[in-house]
This record gives sequence, structure tokens and C-alpha cells, in this order.
Amino acid sequence: MKQRFSSLDVKVISHELSANLVPLRVSNIYDLSSKILLFKFSKPGVKKQLLIDSGFRTHLTEFARTTAAAPSDFVQKLRKALKTRRVTAVSQIGTDRIIEFQFSDGQYRLYLEFFASGNVILTNSEHKILTLLRHVPEGEGQEPQRPGLTYSLENRQNFSGIPALTKERLRNALRATVDKAAASATAGKKIKKKPGDELRKGLATTITEFPPILVDHALNVTSFDSTLQPSAVLENEGLLDDLLRSLEEARKIVKEITSSDSSKGYILAKTKPGVGAALPETSDGEERQQKDNLLYEDFHPFLPRQFEQDPAYTVLTFDNFNKMVDEFFSSVEGQKLESRLSEREADAKRKLDAAKADHAKRIEGLQAVQQLNIRKANAIEANVERVQEAIDAVNGLIQQGMDWEDIGKLVERERQRNNPVALVIQLPLKLHNNTITVLLGEAEEDEEEDEGVDASDTDSSVSDSGFYSNTDASSSRGRGRRLAIDVDLGLSPYGNAREYYGERKVAAVKEQKTVQQSETALKNAEQKIAAELKKGLKQEKPVLQPIRKQLWFEKFTWFISSDGYLVLGGKDAQQNEMLYRRYLKKGDVYVHADFHGAPSVIIKNSPNTPDAPIPPSTLSQAGSLAICASSAWDSKAVTSAWWVNADQVSKLAPTGEFLGIGSFIVQGKKNFLPPTQLLLGFALMFKISEESAAKHVRHRLYDRPENITAKKSSAGTTGNTEGDTTQEAAAGDDESDSGDSAADQGDSRPKDNPLQPTARQGQEPEGVVPTVEEDIPIQEVSDLIIAEEAPTAGGAESEAEAEAEAEAEPELELESAPASEAGNEQAGSEATAEAEPNPAPAATTNSPGSEAPSRKSTPQPQASNKGQQPPKRGRHSKAKKIAAKYKDQDDEDRAAIEELTGAAAGRRKAEAEARARAEREAQREAAAERRRAQQERQRREVAKHEEARRRAMMPEVGGAETEAETAGAEAEEETAAELALLDGLVGSALPGDEILEAVAVCGPYAALGRCKYKVKLQPGTQKKGKAVREVVEAWKAAAARRGAVDEAARDRDRMWPREVQLLGALKPEELVNVVPVGKLRVMLSSAGGGPGGSKAGGGGGASADAEGKGKSGKKR
Repeated sequence: MKQRFSSLDVKVISHELSANLVPLRVSNIYDLSSKILLFKFSKPGVKKQLLIDSGFRTHLTEFARTTAAAPSDFVQKLRKALKTRRVTAVSQIGTDRIIEFQFSDGQYRLYLEFFASGNVILTNSEHKILTLLRHVPEGEGQEPQRPGLTYSLENRQNFSGIPALTKERLRNALRATVDKAAASATAGKKIKKKPGDELRKGLATTITEFPPILVDHALNVTSFDSTLQPSAVLENEGLLDDLLRSLEEARKIVKEITSSDSSKGYILAKTKPGVGAALPETSDGEERQQKDNLLYEDFHPFLPRQFEQDPAYTVLTFDNFNKMVDEFFSSVEGQKLESRLSEREADAKRKLDAAKADHAKRIEGLQAVQQLNIRKANAIEANVERVQEAIDAVNGLIQQGMDWEDIGKLVERERQRNNPVALVIQLPLKLHNNTITVLLGEAEEDEEEDEGVDASDTDSSVSDSGFYSNTDASSSRGRGRRLAIDVDLGLSPYGNAREYYGERKVAAVKEQKTVQQSETALKNAEQKIAAELKKGLKQEKPVLQPIRKQLWFEKFTWFISSDGYLVLGGKDAQQNEMLYRRYLKKGDVYVHADFHGAPSVIIKNSPNTPDAPIPPSTLSQAGSLAICASSAWDSKAVTSAWWVNADQVSKLAPTGEFLGIGSFIVQGKKNFLPPTQLLLGFALMFKISEESAAKHVRHRLYDRPENITAKKSSAGTTGNTEGDTTQEAAAGDDESDSGDSAADQGDSRPKDNPLQPTARQGQEPEGVVPTVEEDIPIQEVSDLIIAEEAPTAGGAESEAEAEAEAEAEPELELESAPASEAGNEQAGSEATAEAEPNPAPAATTNSPGSEAPSRKSTPQPQASNKGQQPPKRGRHSKAKKIAAKYKDQDDEDRAAIEELTGAAAGRRKAEAEARARAEREAQREAAAERRRAQQERQRREVAKHEEARRRAMMPEVGGAETEAETAGAEAEEETAAELALLDGLVGSALPGDEILEAVAVCGPYAALGRCKYKVKLQPGTQKKGKAVREVVEAWKAAAARRGAVDEAARDRDRMWPREVQLLGALKPEELVNVVPVGKLRVMLSSAGGGPGGSKAGGGGGASADAEGKGKSGKKR
């Protein structure tokens, strides 16, 4: 099996990595083992993972792997140097098996070596080694490598460029091969080469840009005899020309492989032993099954001719070499992981089976003792006379005072004489225990022997010799089947039988106790072995799972309502802004709450029916999310959310104001929802295939894009009739609402939502209208766009006044003019803000950074007015005296005197401070100008966006289709395509569904009623990371219970094998960000929140419906 890259593999993989990684930045670095590293690259919308196995391979991977608990010293140094650095180049060093990564235009360089033991080396721009994975000492044929030394590239293969492939170079290569073979033969060295392989090996070592497999392929393509000796080719000019053409074919193959950004890859595989030959596939499932039955042997960026027609190999073709390498090594790695896991499970099973066998053996031994005691008692009862004779004979000898050893000798002599009584007694005697051992046949055997003896007595006469011969024959037949029974000499035969019956009862009681204790012991053994297995499995890495690509709405807080509507919420001010600009379309609903930290929540309506009302249950659930994700969760405050239509939300700020990121203006009346309970749910939804999604049509709201055109055409045929009906209904509404206020009469939006807007108690409907009144006309873009050279509103008068005052004031007053201008501008904005009695409802702000601009004004300097005051009394005469005193001084004398007195230094210092003050003022003014220009650009962009939104929100009218309408239709189709993904998400799969992925979701608990795996979340003190880990572990533990899994995948109340597999692949650290709150309390049922407890025999557990009531639910 191929385990490391060749020079051609390095060339191809570096070419593909350059096309995939060059614009990306390093987001993080991990170590999977002592020699395997994982680099994560990313840019907005793109994420890549690069796997580096030092000395063997590097490739992009699509499989998730478990990283080390703590980074190594080498990884820490790599993170410090390369994190957030941009990849600027990826290339191969010459034709050697070395790849160079350049970061930040060569400021850092990372070298990957794929020969010998391999290495990963980080250098600076001057190739000075900063850190490396493996220190290399100085040795024969290699240079030392350690931090501080220079990493040399000059001695690498073809570093200065690949030499031209000429006939002279080929001749020199063959001559070098012949000389090397002659030198080896002279030295007596044996070179292990296949017969006829000298030419291929010699060319691969002398013309280093071609690996041996490529040389062999080129020779086969050009039909050149590869078994020729190099000396023979060297002597024949024709063969030399043919060989040159073969190598040119190899160079042509290399050029074709690297001509595009990606090249094809080919895996050569063999069928596993015991599996039939692979057949061509017709479906993905069969293809996956075929791959499981194959053993990967080799891979190449081209299909070698020598394996193309070989029936022993199966060729798997990939469009991308990176994907092919990832599939090859990940499959081998996955097989190793599976084998290790199966070995641990088999070891645990062997331990459990051994414990069960030991307990079964004990019980069988007690049962055998009982059966043996019964047989002994029955045998005594069947041979009462013989037992009595033996007892009397031995007791008589003892009463006569005979020694015990003499009694044994006497019995032995009588046995030799075939005495029937002595034959029953078995030696040695156990007289020290007052017992003897007798050999007795069981009841059925004695009856058969008695019948045989009666027949022999009637047929022949009895003599001594005949009696003994019959006794020998009978004893030889039954001796092997007789029982050796210990008989107490102090008891009668029936007394001895009672003793054995008593022992049988004692063994029966002991058996019963052993069985009871065995059940407890086995249960304890199972728990201990399961704990050891769990601990061992934690030490082992899990089986590789493909990296799941997130859906477009998973970056937000999201859930699917009980009515099937997609609800999205922002996690911060940036996401709130994104939701408004990208996803708030016509027919959608905006939900918010007047609480700190409340997110902007939108309900996506069907693009086919944007005027359809949103059900009250969906509005209530969206409001619940807005409240739970705010500070009301921590303070446990029950409050109400409100909702408005999409056309009531705007980014157009009043004149002189600026809305920050995540802040919006709400026009019109807010529709308040009833107070909601602080209750969330954490659940799993399953992504199923398109074929399986066709069966789930009950709660589908969003159709696929191909169905939109048909529905539009059908709706267009009845458009006139519906329009007339709508106009008549609107006229009727106007008549019935004639008594309403002017604002309500001016509102033309239909109130057909089942949840009608109601004002709060003690407030008029006008009380909830924000700062921007409902009757303010919406201006066009041309009116809203302000010329770049025009000053901002509220600042023109201030600038004119400043210029007028500057003409009449002295120089000191001129220096303070910019500050006065800035102060007036800020004062004007402050006045605008103070004119609003309650500006909070007008702009819904979701982050501290999105507040209104600062309202502090710069104080006006007072020293500038002192020059206009009349001079004090006596100062004029004092000035005349000074002028007369210093009238003979010129400028040089005055400067010299000022230098002596120190007045010049003070003046210079004052001038320097004035210049510095002027520079600071200029910089401040420039920064303010840049801010004004930036805000002006943002205002123009907002105005343009708002005008586009206003046109998109306008009802459709007849006439020619404009460019904006065409763009709106394309956006509608794009939205429909995005929402069509929801058809493949189900809370509980049906029998026969193909489950692809498991997606975690967190939302109001009422919206997760159809989810099979769910738990309740309430305000608490537990951190969400620990809570999510607890929930996932509870689900995994529920899957391990007996009877919890339905292997047939038919019972919807029990777990299915595919669900258990997806549960095992869940990582709590990846699910933490799904929960929108910080601290909580998990409401777990006694069975861990899994599906169906009673129906599954206690295996899956209840469906987490426990609300913390009674004894069945426990609060954490």
C-alpha cells in the first residue's frame, strides 16, 4: 500500500494548494498527534482545512478530526508566527519532495519535507530557522537542522531549474547507471532488483524529475521494451532515440497534469477477500457500498497503462487530486480507527461473557451436586440389604477389637476370593471418620442384574467355582457404572439416605441464593465493563465524519415556527444590519422588544404570497425569541415584544442625525404582542434527501424555484379580478373607519392579520408612533442625496457666522475659528436630539456602539473679546514713557536683551505651543471632515438602498417591466431557492427516509413540538457550554440503554441506528453558539430527553416533556 508522496504527487498537490489557499488567512493551527498537524484557513465565506502528516502527505480534508487537548510547544510557536497571516504562495522546491508555503509575501516560510522521516520547518524571510518539528543532527549525506541555522535550498533537486531533456543528458544518465552497476558488482554488493527492472530504476535515479511509475507508464505507452539493459540501449542509437521519445512523452504527461488548477486522481483498489467482484454502480448508495468492499492499494495523478487493463484492480476516478488523496488516506485512517474501536468493544464483550460463564458454571456445579445426592440416596434405598450387610460386617470386626489395618487387609483378601460383601466395600476404609465407601448400582441396574441372576439359577447348578465366575462377570459389567457412596457406620441405610436428601436440600437453597447474587454480580460487572469501555473509547479517536457544511441561515439565531415559517434573529449589531439589508423583503415581518440587548428578528414570508398574513402563533414565537435573547432572560422580567411590517422599518435618519450599525427608524404604529414566558428549547432537526423530502408536504410553505414561474402565470390570469375585489374591500374599509384619526386614515396598509394591533392600556394609538411621523412623505433618492461640496445640515449658518466674526477679530480669534465651527455643529445636533421627548422608540439600537453621536460642545474662547474693551486709566501715559525709554533700541538690541532676560525663550515656547495647537486643531478638523464625508457617503448609500427597498415594496402595476422589477424578480427567485432548503429539514424522520445530517436548533419551546430530540431551557445559573455538553451526553447515554434502538428503523418512538450514529458525531463545542443566552437551566427528563420512554421499554426515555413537575422530571 502506498504511504507517502512521490515527487510527481508533491508537484500536483502543491499546484492545487496554490490555487485553493493563496488568498486565505491562517485562522488556527492544531496538532492531531506528534507528527500530524491541522491548519485551518479562512476568508469571508470560505473555510479550508489542511492536513500535514510529516514525511508522508499533505492535502485538504473534508473530514472532521479530534484535535489534541492542549497545543504542543511547536504548535504554539507556529500560532504565534503564522496566525492571521495570509498565504501568498505555495510551490515545490525544484523537483524535490519539498513544499514551500510563503506567508505575508515571504516574511515567513514553511517548508514541508516528504522524504526520510520528514520535517516541518518554519523560517523567516532570510531562511533562518525559527522552529522545526524534528531536530536533525549532522550526519552522512545530510546537513544539521536546528533553530538558528540557515535552511539551505541550493542542494535540493533541480533547485536552479530542470535541465533540458537532450540526447546527451540521456546518454550520460545511462552511462552513470552502467558505471554504478559495475561498481556494485565489483564491491560484491547485491542490489535487490526485479529482473529487467534496471533500466526503469536507473532512469528514475538519474533523471530525477520523473518518478519510476511515470517512467514505466511512458515506456508502456510508447511500446518500448523496459526489460532491456542500460548498456544495450547505450550502444544502440536507435534504441536511444526511442527512449528519448518515451521520456518526452513522460514530460508531456507532467505538463498536461499541471496545466489546470486541478487534475484528476486515480485510486487503484482490490476487492476484499470473500467479496464478489465489483460491479458498475447506478446509485450513490451502491457506490458507497462498493467502496466499503474495496481495499485501497495505490493512487496516482494519472492512470498507469500497466494497471489499466489489469482485472485484479478496480480504478476509482476523481475530478480533484486533493479529494482523491483525502479519500485514500481518510479511508485507511477510518478503517484503523474502526478496527481499534471494534477491538475494544470485543474485549469488553469477552470480559462480560467470561463473567457470565463463571456464574453459570457455579450454578451448574450446585445443580450437579443436588443430582448426585439424589442418586446416592436412591442407590442406598435400592440396596438396603447389601449396605446393611457391609455395615454389620465392619461393625462386627471393630467390636471384636481388630486393628483397623487388619480389617483393611481382611477385606482385601475377601475381595480376592470374590466375597460378595467384600466386593461392595471400596478400599481404603475411612474408619477415622467412622465411614466406609460402598459401591452400589442404581435402582434400574440392580433390577436388571436381579433378573439375570434368577435366570442363571434356574439353568445351572450352583458351585463354588460357578458362583465366583458369575460374580466376576456381574461385577465386571456393573463396576464401571456403580456409585461410590460414603456410608456412616453409626446410621442405618435409611438414615444414610436421609443424610443425602438433606444435603440435596442444602445445595438447592445455596443454588437459589447463588442465582440471586449472580444477577447482582453480573449487573455490577456489566456496569464496570461498560465504564471501562467508555473510558477506553474516550481515549480512542472517533471514527472520521465528513465536515458538515452549514446552511446559510445557521450563522444567525434561527428556528422554524410551528406553522413552518423561518424566523431569523441577529446575534450582534452587524448581523442585525445584515438581516435588514439582505433578508428583510416584501411581506416579511420585523419583530423587536424594548429591552436592552434585544435582537432584530424577522419572519420570512413566502415569496409567492408576500401579502399573506403571518399566523399569530408564529408572531408570538418570534416575539418570545426577541425577549429571551435580551437582558430580560437574566433579569427574569416578563415583558412584551412588538412587530411591524417590513415597509415600516427604515435607515433614513432625520436631518442632522446619523444611525449607527444595527439601529433603525420605525414608522407607524407598533403592534404589541401578549407577554410571553421565558422558555426556550434546544433540539435536533434532521436533513433528509430530496427523495425523502417529497413525503413531508404537510407543513411546507416555501416552494422550489422551478414552481414559482408556474404560480406567477396562474396568478396573473386572475390578477384583474382580484384587484377589483381588493379595491372594493378597501373602499368598504374606508367607509367603516371614517371615525378614526387622520393618521389611521392615511395608512393604506391592509389590516388583514388575524392578530389585530391593539394599543396598550392607558395609551392612545398615537402614543406608540415614533419620532418619524406616519404622514411624512418618503422622498426620492435625488432629493435625499446631498452634494459632496455642500456643507452638512445645521452647519452652514455656523460657518457663515464664523467667517463674519473672523474678519472683525484679531489673529488670536482666527485661530479659534475651527473650534467654534465644530462646537456649533455639535450644538446643532444636540438641539435636534433634545427636541425629541423620547427618542428611544424611534431608533431601535441593539448594541452599545450604535448610539447617537456625542452631544458635547466645545466652549468658546473668551480671551478673543478682550482686545475690543477700552484701555484702563493711566495705561496710555505708561506706554508713552516706555516708548521714550526704548526709542534708541533697534531690533538686534531688543533681541539681545530678551535673550539675557529669558523673554525670547518664553516667546519661542509660546509660538511652539501655538503651532502644536494649530496642528492638533488641523488634525482634529481633518478627522471631523473625514467623518462627515464618511457619514455623507453612508447617507447616500442608505438613501439609494431605501429607494430600492421602497420600489420593491410598492404594489405591482401593469406596464413594461423595468430593470428594477427584473432585479426584484431575480432576488425573489433567489430568496425562494434559499428558503427551499427548509423542505429537507424535519424534526422527526419517517420510516424509509434517508437521513443525511443532524442540525442543532434553539428557539421557543412551542416551536419545537415536532422535534424528536428536544429539551427545555429556562433562566438559571449554569453556563451554556456545560449545559449543552450535559444534553448531548444524556442523548448518547439514552442510546446505550437496552431496547432503546430500533434496528429496523420503523418505530418513531424509539431511536434509529442512523440517528444514534449522528448523535455520536455531535461535538458540544460546535453546538454552544446555537444557544442565544449565556446562563440557563436544563429541564431533562429522567431518561435524558430522548424519544419515547414507555413504548421503547425504557430505552429511549421520555420525549423531554417534563416541565419540572412531579417526581419524573429533575431540574438542573
